[in-house]
Amino acid sequence: MPPLVLVSNRGPVTYRSGEGGLVAERGGGGLVSALSGLAEHTDALWISAALSDEDAQMAASADGRAFALPASENADRGRFVVVDPAAFDGYYNVVANPLLWFIQHYLWDLSNHPDIRPDELAAWADGYVVVNDAFADAVIDELNHSPDAVVMMHDYHLYVAPERIREAHPGAFIHFFVHIPWSQPDYWRVLPPHIREHILRGLLACDIVAFHTPRYARNFLMCCDDLLAIDVNYERSEVRWAGRTVWVRSYPISVNAPNFERMAQSDEVRREEAPILRRRRAHLIVRVDRTDLSKNILRGFKAYDMFLEQHPEYLEQITFMAFLQPSRQDVVEYVTYLDKIRQRASFINTKHGNTDWMPIELRIESNLARAVALYKHYDVLMVNAIFDGMNLVAKEAPLVNERHGVVILSENVGAHEELGSFALSINPFDVGAQAEALHTALSMPTEERRIRSEQIQRVVRENDVVKWLNAQQSDIAAKRTADGPA
Repeated sequence: MPPLVLVSNRGPVTYRSGEGGLVAERGGGGLVSALSGLAEHTDALWISAALSDEDAQMAASADGRAFALPASENADRGRFVVVDPAAFDGYYNVVANPLLWFIQHYLWDLSNHPDIRPDELAAWADGYVVVNDAFADAVIDELNHSPDAVVMMHDYHLYVAPERIREAHPGAFIHFFVHIPWSQPDYWRVLPPHIREHILRGLLACDIVAFHTPRYARNFLMCCDDLLAIDVNYERSEVRWAGRTVWVRSYPISVNAPNFERMAQSDEVRREEAPILRRRRAHLIVRVDRTDLSKNILRGFKAYDMFLEQHPEYLEQITFMAFLQPSRQDVVEYVTYLDKIRQRASFINTKHGNTDWMPIELRIESNLARAVALYKHYDVLMVNAIFDGMNLVAKEAPLVNERHGVVILSENVGAHEELGSFALSINPFDVGAQAEALHTALSMPTEERRIRSEQIQRVVRENDVVKWLNAQQSDIAAKRTADGPA
C-alpha cells in the first residue's frame, strides 16, 4: 500500500497536561475505532484539528509539522491544524453544526429556519472556508514530501478542502468518505448557490466520493445532475468533472465484531449488568443514543406512551431504559431538545407510573460499559432515527444481546439496508406504527425472535469493519490503475 494521509476534524489522540508534560489520550468518536488497523501495513499520518490548548502546545512543539504518535493501530504520526478560535467557531458551531448537519438529516423546519443572514455568510467565508484551507495547506505540505500518498478525508467538516488540494497537486489521489446521510437536491437549495456549488466542487475534486448506502450515493449523483447540470452516469455511478472521472461508491460501515464481543465479556461490563438486572421488570425496552434531534427520541417516547394506553396489561411489567449521551450542548437547538426529552419522560412517568414503578428510566450520561450491559439484556431495542448515516447501535447491540432481543428499526437509517429483513421495520414519523411494533416485538414467539436475532448477528459478523476497509482499499487500487500515471 502507498503511504496514507488521513484527514478528519477529530484525530486519534488528544493531549492533556500531566506530570512531566503533555499526556496523550485516545481520541473520541467512532471514526477512530473504525479506522483501527488501517495503518498496519503502511506508513500513515493523521491530520486533525487542535481541539484543546494542549493540542495546540503539541503542534507548536513540532513546529506545526508531523509528530510521532503513541503506539496506535490508526497512524504512525499525527499533525494538528491550529486555527483562530473565532474561525473555528464559525466553521464548527455555525456551518458544520447545525447548518450542514440539519440539511443532511432533513431537520430544518423550513417555514421558520434557517435564516441565511450576514452572520451565516461570514461564518462560511471566514470560518468554514478558512479552516478547510488550513486543513488543505497541511495536506499539501505533506504531499510535497510524499506525492504518491493516498489522501483519505472524512466527513462534513471538510467538504471544500479537496478543491484546494487538487489545485496544488493535480495528480494526488483523494478519497472522501461522508459518514452522514446525503439529502436530495431540493433540500440543498436551502444554501445560497455559491455555497452549495462550492461544496459540490470540493467533493468532485476527489477521485472517489464514498457513502454508507447506495441511496445516499444516488442522492449525491442527483445533486451533481440537478444543481451543477454536469455529466452524470447513474448506471456506472460516475461523474465527469474538470476532465476527470469521479467514482461515487457506497461502503456500509460496521463494527469490529471480535473486539466488541470480547469487550461485552469484560469485567467492566459485567459489573454494570447486576444493577440493570435488579431494576428490570419482566420485559426490558432499551434505547442508546446521543441526544441529537435526528435520533427521534421524542416520537419514540410518544409511541411508548400510546403502547401503554393500548395495552394496559403491560403496566408494571415493563421497563424502558433510555440511556442518552448529551450531545452538542453549546448549540441552542440541542439544549432545547434535551429539555423536551426530560419533560416527555416525566409526563409519561407521571401519567402511567406509581410509587413502585417508573415506566421510563432516563439516564443522561456517557458510559460505554453500561451501554454494552444494556445491549446484552434488552428484549426490544428501539432505533427509530429520522435519518442516520448508518447507526452502529443497530449492529453493536444485537451482536452481543443474550436474550434474542427484537430490533425495531427505522427505514431511514443506513443499517436498514442490511438488517431490515430481520428487524421490525418502521416509519420514524408514524407513532402509531411504532407503538404497534412494540407490542409485536414483546409478543413475538420465541422461535421467531431467535431466528431474527441470529440472522442479524450473522450479517454483522460477515460484514464487519475489516470488510468495509478492504472494499475501499480495493477500489482505491482499482481507480489508481484505471487512471494510470498522473
